[in-house]
Amino acid sequence: MNVQKSEIYDLLKRLEIILEKSFPILPNYLVAIKLKEVEAIIDSIYGSLPQEVQDARRLLRRKEELQMEAQQKAEKIILDAQNEAARLLSESELIRKVQNEAELIKEQVIAECEEIKRKAIEDAENFRNQAHDDALRTCEGADAYAEQVLASLESTLTQHQQLVKNGQIYMEKLRAESTGNYDPLKRNFPQQENTEDDFKIE
Repeated sequence: MNVQKSEIYDLLKRLEIILEKSFPILPNYLVAIKLKEVEAIIDSIYGSLPQEVQDARRLLRRKEELQMEAQQKAEKIILDAQNEAARLLSESELIRKVQNEAELIKEQVIAECEEIKRKAIEDAENFRNQAHDDALRTCEGADAYAEQVLASLESTLTQHQQLVKNGQIYMEKLRAESTGNYDPLKRNFPQQENTEDDFKIE
C-alpha cells in the first residue's frame, strides 16, 4: 500500500513539474502543455490506485456509460414518440380532411339529385299541362270543324232536297202538258218562270 502511495506521489510530482514548465498563454489561467504526456501520467496514477479504488472507478464509469445509454435510449424513445405522434396527427388531419371533403361531395351529390328530381317533376307537370291544353284545343278545334262540316252538309242536303222537289214539280208539269190535262187553274204546282235554273247548284 505504501509502494502505491509512493508511486502516486511521484506521478503527481511529475505532473506538477510539467505544469510548471508549461508555456503560459494567460498567466495563472491558461497554459500550453503536451497532452499525451499528461494523459500518460494520469493513466499511470489511475493504475497505481488500490484495486478497490480502480474497481469503484470502473463501476462508476460503467454507471456513467449506462446512464448515458439510458439517456440516449430515452431521448430516442421520446423522439420516436414525437415523430409517431406527428405522423398520427398528420394522418388524423388527412383523414379529417378526406372525411370533410367526402361529406361535402355527398351533400353536393344529394343537392344535385334533389335538383334533378325537382326539375324532372316540374318538366313532367309542364308536359302534362301542355298535353292537357293541346288536347283541349284539339277537342275544341275538332268540335268546331265537326259543326262546320255538319252545317255544310245540312246546307248541301237542303239544296239537294230543293232540287229534287223542283225536279218533281217540273216533271209533273211536263206530264200534264203532254197529255193536255194540265189545268193552269189548279194550284197543285207552283208556277216557275225559269225552271231550268232550279237545277243549278250554287
